[in-house]
Amino acid sequence: MTEATDRIIDALRSGHNHLAAVVHGLTAADLTRPSGASEWDVSQVLSHLGSGAEIGLAVLQGATDGTGVPDGDFNKSVWARWDAMTPAERAEGFVTANQALVERYEGLDAGARSDLRIDLGFLPAPVDVATAAGLRLSELAHHSWDVEVAFDPSTALASAATGPLLDQAGMMLGFLGKADALENRPVAVAVHTTAPERAFGLSVGETVALTGEPENADAVLTAPAEWWLRLVAGRHAPAHTPPSVTLTGDTVTLDDLRRIFPGF
Repeated sequence: MTEATDRIIDALRSGHNHLAAVVHGLTAADLTRPSGASEWDVSQVLSHLGSGAEIGLAVLQGATDGTGVPDGDFNKSVWARWDAMTPAERAEGFVTANQALVERYEGLDAGARSDLRIDLGFLPAPVDVATAAGLRLSELAHHSWDVEVAFDPSTALASAATGPLLDQAGMMLGFLGKADALENRPVAVAVHTTAPERAFGLSVGETVALTGEPENADAVLTAPAEWWLRLVAGRHAPAHTPPSVTLTGDTVTLDDLRRIFPGF
């Protein structure tokens, strides 16, 4: 577990360094361009990441010093402050806030990385550092994509994040997936990813879940792992789907899978 945690924290660092470099190269006009998140411009994505970093740092600090998760009024005050910022302030504020969060994760010693439990405030029980940092990595990776795709439609998720996120891909699937999108039609899809190579199953019935690779699959999806992760997160439009994504079988289509995962 400590090795997995180390990989996630390393990916948080590389992801921060990359996005910070991108942000420092953006012009005032760039910050107000539409992003990959349909309702936000680029600066609003950075505001979401920056405010999330500030709240995440307070949550992590509460776990390490024993004071617990901040109350809801704290979160509201953070969101209000970031909403009031100018686009340029959001950009610079993201870099500062996310740097502080990443440094705090990096400062956890081996014992804390293994044994610390963090109350995130929205899950039924405290989670380990790998889970908490992994959720932040998912947020950072997908919203970094939202920023970069505004300038390059072929952008992919950061490669350093793909493996760790794939390992945790089933954790939020039941929440993100909409089983009723297929009108209660049960489907079993064999999923084969590349970079890294994995094989598993996607089951759509009363709920949406990951399974072992089904023996009698209705369809076989072959895709880069980063696109599979983007599919689950709703960042799967045809314009951002590489030619290497294929789906064989007559029971389910790529558009069906897109309906199952409308995104956030």
